Amino acid sequence: MVRAVSSTAVPVSVVIDDVTVYAATPDGPRWLPGQDVVIRDGLVTAVAPGVGTGLALPHTDGGGGHLIPGFVNTHTHLQQSVLRGAGEGLPLLEWLHCVGEFTVAATPEQTYLAALAGGLELLRSGVTTLVEHMWPNPSEAVHDAALRALQELGIRVVFGRGLADRADPTRKWGMDPRLVQPLPEVFAHLADLDARLRDSRITTALTVPNPRCLTPDGMAAVAEYAAATGKTISIHLLETSTDEDMCRLHAARSAVDYLDAGGLLGERTLAVHCCQLDERGRETFAARGVSVSYNPLSNMRLGSGVAPIPEMLAAGVRVGLGVDGAASNDTQDMLLALRMGAYLQRAHHRRADLLPFDDMMRLSTRGAARALGLPDGPTGLAVGDPADLTLIRFDRDFACLPVRDPGASLLTTGSPRVVDSVWVDGEAVLRDGRSTRVDERDLVRRLNGMR
Repeated sequence: MVRAVSSTAVPVSVVIDDVTVYAATPDGPRWLPGQDVVIRDGLVTAVAPGVGTGLALPHTDGGGGHLIPGFVNTHTHLQQSVLRGAGEGLPLLEWLHCVGEFTVAATPEQTYLAALAGGLELLRSGVTTLVEHMWPNPSEAVHDAALRALQELGIRVVFGRGLADRADPTRKWGMDPRLVQPLPEVFAHLADLDARLRDSRITTALTVPNPRCLTPDGMAAVAEYAAATGKTISIHLLETSTDEDMCRLHAARSAVDYLDAGGLLGERTLAVHCCQLDERGRETFAARGVSVSYNPLSNMRLGSGVAPIPEMLAAGVRVGLGVDGAASNDTQDMLLALRMGAYLQRAHHRRADLLPFDDMMRLSTRGAARALGLPDGPTGLAVGDPADLTLIRFDRDFACLPVRDPGASLLTTGSPRVVDSVWVDGEAVLRDGRSTRVDERDLVRRLNGMR
């Protein structure tokens, strides 16, 4: 059975011996062989050869391995982890109707198993932090079920509580009425969650399905609450042309201008997808400090388009990397998103030199840190960082061998097969590719028994 875990997260001290580290240096990120990594109370306190020798701490042999900062998955919908392949071949709005019916009918048990399975899959691909974008749902039991699964896994989470205040059965200018809840009730629920999650690895955020789901009064209320509490606002935006078309039809302005006028664009805003973000929109995002979640696999799967990532970066927009939900991806494999995120842009721009490993590591570890309230800094592992780390062993998969360039190998051939261990707060939540906290055989049995 799945073991119950306290909501309190206890940072751990440990030494990882003799490992090759993807390290932040004054000259940029570099692979440094033969390093000891000392972790005290969940923080990296030393990275150098031999510094762990003789320390009275638990030791892990990193010999032959490559240590990288854990990935930050900036967008997913874990409830979809039991809907793989749903709506295959449908365009976005029709696909949303298909998936939306499950969202309305989802039980706490289904939500728990989906979050446990999807979160474990993310850990197995090297993710140490995930941003969960829950759809609006008046059921507190559904939210509690997802949170229980995530606490049991031990992963770090920015947990987005969904909200909307404009109801529309068509979803073209609003949200499914069955999922709309008065905003004061949502804010009260968030306050309760914050109290219960204090000292855990989970923080809460506000998640908005899209700009069409909030009225001007709703935007003002969300902006005020987010500013008062310092919360992230995550919002789907311009995945297709629908946001732009509907905002111009109903509000006589662009989708970006609609959100800007409502006060929703700022340094704690994470705009998701942005496949249709034009030059003016990029300039507005840069000026307001908005970050973007780039989700290449779901954009390809649903035919949404190609987000202008090089153009965003050139304009000064911060960009993170996400896998999106397992009904639009259809996996939670961050390493696959890393590869396809680079390849999609190269194919679209016909340039093989776009988004090499260092650039993709920036996106997948630090890119959206400011919007998410996470520690920011240079690309690569550095002293003072949270001990959220992933140990790669390329010899777990002969398809990665021989390793001439670790970064190139990870980008072009890496898969969950090479993820050996994952630490969060210094705690090993994955060893030898398996969860240290969850009975995986029992999880498989329960998933197979779902109807």
